[in-house]
Amino acid sequence: MNLIILLNSFNSYYLAQTKHDSIIKLFCLQSFKEEILKAEMVYSEEIANEACECYYEEFTKTASHQEAKTKCKLETEEKLNSNINI
Repeated sequence: MNLIILLNSFNSYYLAQTKHDSIIKLFCLQSFKEEILKAEMVYSEEIANEACECYYEEFTKTASHQEAKTKCKLETEEKLNSNINI
């Protein structure tokens, strides 16, 4: 009986984490796409996913939206610029 309760609590925790991660990623992807289109650039789903993964990783480390956004925006700009120069 205790094992079932323990497994249910683990399942609930991981389900909540997955939903939380998905919501953050959805907001990030939407924001990224809006910024790229506003800048009249070509949207790349691959780069958007990389940028949002970076954001999530940094946000979980620093707990600061602005620090995570700034760091990942700079990294993404570098990648975009290197792709343009090729």
